[in-house]
Amino acid sequence: MKISFLIYSYFPYGGQQRDFLRIVNTCLSRGHEIDVYTMKWQGELPEALNLITVPVKAMTKTKLYRSFTQWVEKALSRQLPHPVFGFNKMPLLDLYFAADPCFAEKADTQRGAYYKYTGRYRHFKNYENAIFGDNSKTHALILSPQQHKAFLKYYPACSERLHAVPPGISRDRMVSSRDTDVRRQLREEFSIAGDTVLLLQIGSGFRVKGVDRSLRALASLPAQIRANTHFMLVGQDKPRRFEKLARKLGVREQFSVLSGRDDIPRFLAGADLLLHPAYVESAGYVLLEATIAGLPVLTTASCGYSFHIEQAQSGEVCSDPFSQEELNTRLLAMLECIDMAPWSENGLVYGKKDELYALPDAVADIIEELFLPKHGSG
Repeated sequence: MKISFLIYSYFPYGGQQRDFLRIVNTCLSRGHEIDVYTMKWQGELPEALNLITVPVKAMTKTKLYRSFTQWVEKALSRQLPHPVFGFNKMPLLDLYFAADPCFAEKADTQRGAYYKYTGRYRHFKNYENAIFGDNSKTHALILSPQQHKAFLKYYPACSERLHAVPPGISRDRMVSSRDTDVRRQLREEFSIAGDTVLLLQIGSGFRVKGVDRSLRALASLPAQIRANTHFMLVGQDKPRRFEKLARKLGVREQFSVLSGRDDIPRFLAGADLLLHPAYVESAGYVLLEATIAGLPVLTTASCGYSFHIEQAQSGEVCSDPFSQEELNTRLLAMLECIDMAPWSENGLVYGKKDELYALPDAVADIIEELFLPKHGSG
């Protein structure tokens, strides 16, 4: 069966993009013909994949996304009907992978009243409505209970078109114990003493990931603990505003930023605690990757996969609505008992669950169940 995959941009470090590539590779392995439409591709290209680079430009993102949609629509109109699977919200789709949270809820709870009168709001609301609205036939793959609740609240008629899918952690992230040699080597590489507490945050899009919250929590630590703590941030984004904030808070010397990279398991092994106080996060794969690596986690309830931290008892989850004071208090409490608490061992045990690695095959099964009867094997 032929399937067209749509994604605005692919790069190898985002959770959405990693899910995308794993699903593509699984569909290819099952003998499906895959076209990918994107404006930009960074990283290795699967051998059997047919990549179509969409040559559109615009002054604003909303105009760019509309141009992308229009270009792809014309391209698809010249082909026989087949399933169209999108990883960004837009018209045209038969199936949508919900890597992003509910836009209607975000606009309602995180923006001022004026926002609903802007062109940006109209664009993203219309594109979301094309998937979840009353007149849509698009199916959607949902990553977390928070998403399911939000989409049903704002689009109650979409219930029968929502499909819950499991996580898709790569099995090479699972370990049986924490590797002390890797921990030592990483700390030597970055000149971090063995007894220094290393806080780690991983993710692209520093503002949404709550890096400002992490810096304020670091600054709130008692002087003696703060002096022996280093906060390392790894991801794709511009760090300048956060370096400036760190300097203002008096923790610039305890803060370092690295660009996105492929050797994340080394950092999970070398750190003492993962900080992830995101403002909003549909899933948050890094929470699970840290958990199954035995790295304790401190996160927020607004992260889709925060329930895994509670189920695994592999860390702490700040309540929603968020309180900076609560994050500060929980961070200090965790650091004071980090060596005695069972979070690390609990995470290693939780990592033995097969369903944590099941996403690619689960999605491929849904695709075949929904579309093979109509589109056959061609």
